[in-house]
Amino acid sequence: MRRAVLNVVGLSARDLAGGRMPRLAARAAAGSLARVKPAFPAVTCTAQATYLTGLDPSGHGIVGNGWPDRDLAEVHFWKQSNRLVGGEKLWETLRARRPGLRVANSFWWYNLGSGVDLAVTPRPIYRADGAKLLDIASWPPDLAGRIKKDLWDFPFAAFWGPYAGLDSSQWIADCARWIEHHEKPDLHLVYLPHLDYDLQRHGPASPQADLARAEIDKLAGRLADDLERAGAEVTLVSEYALTAVDRAALPNRLLRERGWLVAKDERGHEVLDTFHSKAYAVCDHQVAHVVVRDPALLPEVRTALAALPGVERVLGESEQRAEGLWHRRSGDLLLVADARSWFAYNYWLDDARAPDFARTVDIHRKPGYDPCELLVDPALRLPWLKVAAFLLRKKLGFRSLLRLTPLDPQLIRGSHGRVPEDSLDWPVLVSPRKGLPATLAAAEVRDRLAEGF
Repeated sequence: MRRAVLNVVGLSARDLAGGRMPRLAARAAAGSLARVKPAFPAVTCTAQATYLTGLDPSGHGIVGNGWPDRDLAEVHFWKQSNRLVGGEKLWETLRARRPGLRVANSFWWYNLGSGVDLAVTPRPIYRADGAKLLDIASWPPDLAGRIKKDLWDFPFAAFWGPYAGLDSSQWIADCARWIEHHEKPDLHLVYLPHLDYDLQRHGPASPQADLARAEIDKLAGRLADDLERAGAEVTLVSEYALTAVDRAALPNRLLRERGWLVAKDERGHEVLDTFHSKAYAVCDHQVAHVVVRDPALLPEVRTALAALPGVERVLGESEQRAEGLWHRRSGDLLLVADARSWFAYNYWLDDARAPDFARTVDIHRKPGYDPCELLVDPALRLPWLKVAAFLLRKKLGFRSLLRLTPLDPQLIRGSHGRVPEDSLDWPVLVSPRKGLPATLAAAEVRDRLAEGF
């Protein structure tokens, strides 16, 4: 048999129960649906690592989309090497059963060096002169060129940033069709991110979210039909579901005001000094890994952060061990937001001294996840002229920054990361086969994806 796994990011049990996504709901009715108690933290990289290894973060080591590196005194976000992920991957297990099994990965994370037969992943090219060229990488190396020749260049601006939208998911769907037609893999992992964007920007109850639901329902439904006609069994999964938020909590501001976080001046801009800060938080949606360099300071930092509005729980080493979270990459403390809050990375006290990258889309330089990159600053007049001027300067060979990102984290209306109390707000597994239990743990998804091989 051959199987395609469509990862419809942000898809919830509530979406499928509410009649707003008829194509995908019909698939659930024809087969079976399980609500998946999400991996914790309920974020992309942790969820995918758990689904593909059957391990919790203490086993596979992916404690979030980003984490602090104590040896380098750096914060790492959105790394792509599969060697970061511990444990045996799904395709490694299946190849032991079926030698020669061919695997394709279209945009699931940790795709570089994963050992799959066919891989396509977003990967900018960084030139020596500082230029950044938006592109994709592939394995085999010529695969990207072959796909782009028949499709078009990957619309990177639609994958992340203020223009993120349907076009990136459409391209990935067309890429999946191309791979299916030309290569016919036995297992094909496909990532469709569209639903995630407007649910963060506007909240899951917004009209924009309903439009996004209709768009991804149509896109994913058609893709599933096409893959089935080509002979693949189609399974749907999602990593997490988004819930409404109305408050951004800023743990780094608190740590700065207490004198524990240090920011250094770089020509009028403040940059987090991880070498000399006694404590700082790596914010990642509704969780934050907190580094506390001096163990004697740990109780005081914990007490201060526990009192910050928006913080529901503070987990130390023992609590993290109990929840399968403790790993050398974990923070000394882990903050968990309450149901209406999320954590913003902002550490500066004066917006005039914010780092230059704060107003740009820069997922690797920021010491925390920044969903404000999905927005255009409402305070800007004629932002499209700024875009045109930026593109012109870039075409002429000048360096420039596209400063569209707002600095106000209170604008965000949807988030994820904690485990919602209501299972309607959990992600799902939809199988064409009957017999799924009503609920599954995230670590159990792996075995369900392996069934039938």
